[in-house]
This record gives sequence, C-alpha cells and structure tokens, in this order.
Amino acid sequence: MNAIAKKPHKLEPTIGGSVYVQPGSLEWKPTRFDKVMIKVLYENLEEGEMTCLLKLDPGAYIPFHKHPELEQTLVLEGSVEDHDGKAGAGDYIWRKPGSFHDNSSQTGAVVFAVYRKPNIFFHAASGETKGF
Repeated sequence: MNAIAKKPHKLEPTIGGSVYVQPGSLEWKPTRFDKVMIKVLYENLEEGEMTCLLKLDPGAYIPFHKHPELEQTLVLEGSVEDHDGKAGAGDYIWRKPGSFHDNSSQTGAVVFAVYRKPNIFFHAASGETKGF
C-alpha cells in the first residue's frame, strides 16, 4: 500500500455540490437570431461560461462570430454546417480558441453547446457584440 492510501481520514461528498437540471422542464427562449432558440443549462456571468441547448429551425443562420475560447458542440438532432463541414446527430465539433465561423441548419437541429467565454458577433452597423 502506498502512503496516500494509509492516511487516516475520510472524505465526504459536498452536499449541494451537484446541481441537477431537467432540460425538458425549461422553456425555449428566443435569441437575437431568427429561427434560433436557447435553453440555458448553466451560466456563470462573471466568468462568461455557458452551457446550453440551442434549437435551430430549418433555414436558421447564426452570423459570423469569433470564439475567444474553446467551444464544444454535440449535435443531438438534425444537422448543422459551417465552412469546414457538416455535422449530424451524434457528431461532436470543437472549435479552437480564436476561430471565426458562421453556422446554419437547412434541416433544423438541436445541439448541446459549451462556451468558456461569450461568442463575439460582428455587425457592420453596430460593431461587435457578445453572446446570444
């Protein structure tokens, strides 16, 4: 046995340390983008982190934006695409920090997305803006 295994202490679980979310009980909320709805599962405004479900109706388009940090997306239903390819149900996409792209869905889609910092969207008239 090693020295760590012999230490005379007992660790206890942190009561309230796990937060259970039932996405089915949450309402889809509109974003500022036509045909794109959101359910926020986790958000830390101070750090800019967010985990969410996004629902893209057929023909949805998310405009050109930058990911300041890693973005991760799991396609649950339908398909999404950008300049690098198309992802269908069960496919996982991760985007490098600093990468730029836009998204669309011809068929409609539901995706699970994890953001470490808010997306930075670029609007010709108003300059850049953050988040959905």
